[in-house]
Amino acid sequence: MEKHTGSCICGAVRFTVEGPLPAPDACHCTICRKFSGHYYSGSDVPRKRVKVEGEENVTWYRSSDKARRGFCKICGASLFFDPTYRDWFGISMGAFDKPTGTKLAIHIFTADKGDYYEIGEDGVPRNEQ
Repeated sequence: MEKHTGSCICGAVRFTVEGPLPAPDACHCTICRKFSGHYYSGSDVPRKRVKVEGEENVTWYRSSDKARRGFCKICGASLFFDPTYRDWFGISMGAFDKPTGTKLAIHIFTADKGDYYEIGEDGVPRNEQ
């Protein structure tokens, strides 16, 4: 079976996803930009296909009534987006070991993107909100 692995910077949090990764999105909203330091790209993976080791090293920040964001409490790496009302959660694409075998599917919240960059003509659909 196909498996994908990844971790935070220091390795205190490691994860494994069984099966293929859903195509990731790139979120340009203000909260995602502040969480990741740029725009956030993550793959929304069914919870039942994810195993997290070092879960005690994940700190959760509730960023809204509907979602929380997880990062390593040791190195600060941005790892997870958890919409608590869904059966999936987002895993940061930058935290995966290569190869991921996927390509970006969509840019979202492009109306909120930072003023310091442009979204290139990459052929990927865009949603303003």
